[in-house]
Parts: sequence; C-alpha cells; structure tokens
Amino acid sequence: MAKKRREPSGPPPEKGYVRRFELRRDKVGSFDAYPFAIPAIRDLEAIELDRHVTIFVGENGSGKSTLIEAMAVAVGLNPEGGTKNFNFETRQSHSVLGEYLQVVRGAHREQDAFFLRGESLYNVASQIDVLDEEPGGAAIIESYGGRSLHKQSHGESFLALMKHRLGGGGIYIFDEPESALSPSRQIAMLSIMHSLTTARASQIVLATHSPILLAYPGARIYHLSEDGMREIEYEETEHFQTTKAFLADPGAFLFRLGMGDLLTR
Repeated sequence: MAKKRREPSGPPPEKGYVRRFELRRDKVGSFDAYPFAIPAIRDLEAIELDRHVTIFVGENGSGKSTLIEAMAVAVGLNPEGGTKNFNFETRQSHSVLGEYLQVVRGAHREQDAFFLRGESLYNVASQIDVLDEEPGGAAIIESYGGRSLHKQSHGESFLALMKHRLGGGGIYIFDEPESALSPSRQIAMLSIMHSLTTARASQIVLATHSPILLAYPGARIYHLSEDGMREIEYEETEHFQTTKAFLADPGAFLFRLGMGDLLTR
C-alpha cells in the first residue's frame, strides 16, 4: 500500500520556493530577435517573485504569456501544461526563452508543481485521460476529482483541477485562467489561491487580464508594456481603472463609442 503523502501546512517558506528568475543575457545571441526583442524581455535582468502570489498583466502582445510559459519551462514543466511528468506536445509553439532563464531558488524545494494555461486545458485533460487508461498505471484521475475533465464544463474542470490536484507545498503557474471562468468562479479561484498560499504552503505565479484575479491582496504585480516591465499597485492597472470607470457610468462609455442611439431604445 502506497504511503499517503503528508499534507503541507502553513505559508510557503519566507523567500518562496523560487526567489527570482534571472535572464542569462550573456547567452542571448541577439536582442533584435523574438522573443528577446519584446520590450519587457529586452531590458530584463531579473524578476523577483513574491513568496505568495506574483501576477503579470499587460495587453495582448506585451509578452506576459511568453514570459509565464518560459518560467514554467525553466522550473521543469511541460510548456503546454501539466506536471513535470507530462511530456505531450500537440504543436511546437513555445519560445526558447525558458532556456535562458536561470532559476534562483529559496532554501526549500517545492514538493509539487503544475502549469495550467486557459487555452490548453483541453490538451491537459486529454493527457490525463490517456495516462489514466494505461494498463497497469495508477488511476491518476482520482487526483483530479475522480471524473474526467472532459465530462465537465470548461469552468467546472478548471476548478476541479485546482481543488483536487493542487495538493500544496508547490509552485503553481497559470496563464490567463479567467478564459475558463465566469466572474463568480474567478472569485472562487481567489478563495482557492488563498487556501493554497496561506494554509497549504504554496507559491503562485499567474498572467491575467482579470481585474478580479488582480485584486488578490498583497500580490506583487508586474505590468508589461512597450516601455518594458515595472512593478505597480493594483489601482494603477489599466484593467482596474477601465473596469471601475465603465461600471460607474456605462452610458458615457457607450456614447463615446458612437452607441448613444442605443441608450434611447
């Protein structure tokens, strides 16, 4: 009988499992080529991580997904998602950036790790089913709630994975998870994140457009733009400011968009 893994408890180590990622600039052949030409990457020296939650935000094309994928690869995770034991590849689309990131670790090593991209959850679910059906293999589906993720909605499967598979004591990396989640489920994700980081000794890194996920208290937030990358406060993000202004006066926004005639219907 297999020994049951001890449930991690308490917050992650003081410095986190991963303290920072450093770009090995001396190994880069040219900063005029992708992905090193991306402004947020071109001037990058190192990225300090919060021991609880670190968030990357920016417009499409700013490089946040490229960076988050590279971080996952640098810690030994599959670029399309999953654990360190997942090695499937449906298409070769990831950049080489992960090969140039040096991982600076804290004093403690993570017991677990998982990378999940909103856009590739289907592929991860398929790989779980394949591994679960292998003759003589362990029934890994039990670690994901005991029900195929393909038999649940996108949002249900994402939350099932977070609740059942992420056991704690690990580093968990998410790329735009809000694509699978309604606003109410994004709030549920905040609760799960809180449990993982404060009670189950985990460290979380994510890229998002969601003003809800950005609101995680105390998170270290990096903004990626044409001017590079800088650390900012939640209220400084365009996502917060735009959402707040829109909800305060939707009619004014619609009027500026030339949709004022719809307001009189």
